[in-house]
Amino acid sequence: MRFIRKLAMTVASLLLVAAPGARSADKPFAEVGKQAPLTMLVPATPWLPAFSKLVEQYEAQTGNVVKLDVNPFAGVLDKARNDVHSGGGTYGALFLDTQWTIEMYEGGFVAPFTDIDPAFVMPKEVLTYGDSGYWNAQKRWRTSNGGKLMGFTVLGNVQVWYYRTDALKAAGLAPPKTWDDVLASCAKIAKPPATYGAVLRAERGNGIRYDWMQWMVERNGSVVKDPENGDFTVTLNSPANKASLDQFIEVGKKCGPPNPGSIGQGDVIQLVATGKALQAQIVLAAWSNFEDPKKSAVVGKLDVVPLPIPTGGVPGGVIGNWNYTIAKGASSGQKKSALAFAQWFLTYDAQYAYAKDGGIPNRTDVLASDLARDPAYRWMHAYAETMKSATQELGYVEGPQVEQILGLRLNQAVIGELSSAKALNVAAKEIHDVFAKNGRKTGIGPMLPE
Repeated sequence: MRFIRKLAMTVASLLLVAAPGARSADKPFAEVGKQAPLTMLVPATPWLPAFSKLVEQYEAQTGNVVKLDVNPFAGVLDKARNDVHSGGGTYGALFLDTQWTIEMYEGGFVAPFTDIDPAFVMPKEVLTYGDSGYWNAQKRWRTSNGGKLMGFTVLGNVQVWYYRTDALKAAGLAPPKTWDDVLASCAKIAKPPATYGAVLRAERGNGIRYDWMQWMVERNGSVVKDPENGDFTVTLNSPANKASLDQFIEVGKKCGPPNPGSIGQGDVIQLVATGKALQAQIVLAAWSNFEDPKKSAVVGKLDVVPLPIPTGGVPGGVIGNWNYTIAKGASSGQKKSALAFAQWFLTYDAQYAYAKDGGIPNRTDVLASDLARDPAYRWMHAYAETMKSATQELGYVEGPQVEQILGLRLNQAVIGELSSAKALNVAAKEIHDVFAKNGRKTGIGPMLPE
């Protein structure tokens, strides 16, 4: 698991300053002492094998015992809620998707790290991932400005653009920089149904909400006006967001397989891994799947770049991270054990080892290490570039409700049940009602012509 600290220097300078390699694994990465057995509630995700290997290394180095309770995505939240609402005690560490953190922070269900150890200090090299590990109770907002440290990022995911280097080279094409470039490349390299030029995830729910938001921020779009400062005026139904949704639908239909509204993350990964899709928008955490000969027919044939942008748009990205938190209701022994693991995990050496095992390191010095120049870790530059402009979205307690609304209405636009304008108008009204019910200062922008 891992922590968060702001990216204080540009990624360009990071990649020029080489950090040393990791030291020998036979010496503990950090002296944490003998700790009580620790149980962690974790998700079954593409990056879990890398994390599991690191846990085994921690156990071997320290003699401490860690049990991983692995669950499907939604099952993690269900178990976390059941445990904390019953007083806790089952888990020392809870892995929380970024959208769940607000509920747990505001409810007082996780412990600030300095409540466990007042001397704890976050390493300055650790990325903050939009301050998702901090909570300012007065503002009801995740920020290090006046906020307490409640967790850190164990897996900082962003989406990047995967492409087949051989396919683009054969067609005389450079990696796409704009969505118009993507459309042009699809027309040149695709041979459906044998191969598709590009594929997007647009299934109902979290999938389309998260993936489309990358396109939204590239046109400076938003869902609400200024939630950090209490202005929850709904801005979803804007001309910029309609243009983003229209182009998202166009690329999905022109480049990808039939029925784009039914395509999930597993489908996208499979299409790329089997060679049927030549480009795709996928989370970086899926990278190791494509480099594993047991899972992929395209080993060594892929590379990644930051997501293309609309013509005249700006680089952007939306962070989808998992946060390591410590349950407030855990025993004193489990809390101390969870913090000890965190201290070990956040070291340079642990993060270096994590990267080598297929994880995404959260430290700037590891991203600038010798690994960044190793072709096996050729994704690091695209990741670092994306993190320069990546943001958190839906960072308020109503976030899960807003996601449900967006996940339904955006998908309806993709499958043709609603026009893009109607989908955004309907979603905007529904989101406004959620905020109004909660007593937020809210309003709604002009309706789009339908």
